[in-house]
Amino acid sequence: MQSELSPDPDAATLLHVGIIMDGNGRWATRRGLSRLRGHEAGVEAIRRVVEAAPDQGVGTLTLYAFSSDNWRRPRAEVSALMTLLRFYLANEIDALVRNGVRLTVIGRRDRLPDGIANAIARAEAATADGTTLHLRIAIDYSAREAILNAAVRAANAGPLSRETFADLITGETGLRDVDLIIRTSGEKRLSDFLLWEGAYAELHFTERMWPEFDTDDLADALASFHRRERRFGGLTSIAPEVVPTL
Repeated sequence: MQSELSPDPDAATLLHVGIIMDGNGRWATRRGLSRLRGHEAGVEAIRRVVEAAPDQGVGTLTLYAFSSDNWRRPRAEVSALMTLLRFYLANEIDALVRNGVRLTVIGRRDRLPDGIANAIARAEAATADGTTLHLRIAIDYSAREAILNAAVRAANAGPLSRETFADLITGETGLRDVDLIIRTSGEKRLSDFLLWEGAYAELHFTERMWPEFDTDDLADALASFHRRERRFGGLTSIAPEVVPTL
């Protein structure tokens, strides 16, 4: 990663983008490669997008890396994914610190292989001062489970505002709602990703497989987002009522 990342000076304008990184296995299979090679290529795509995001007006980037349902995949593939996670945590942190990227991991940690939860904690601590980009990686993550767990914690807390309940779901105070969710590989579903935070998110689906996704694809998705009119249930303009002349 390069070190030229520069945040928008007006942090309130920075977007929260979520990406469902889909298609690693299919990308590899179509090329006669192992699915592991597809996941390795997917890590390269993460590097490209993390580097490009700040200059494209993104302040928070949430990447769906491993869902709670992904434990159902073949054991060898799950093991390979966990090995890649260890590699990322061991080899990318210096670059994240250098580029001002704050890393946090959302999802369960109690089911991860030995040592990974501690590696995550060390990475989060090392990057805690980053202000250029907030990179959130969802691992062993389920949006429905996050909402359920928040409801359990809130049960004895008395009346809560929507904002306070949102903090329980996300584990953070004042996290910006998701503005745009991108899904690669042509699939058109959310797959239990950011269901609360993305309640009013714009959706962008692309046929590109995740290992192919690059800075131009991110720019195209953001350009499409900026062309849309976001009303959040209201109306931005209402045509005056025309009263017929009798």
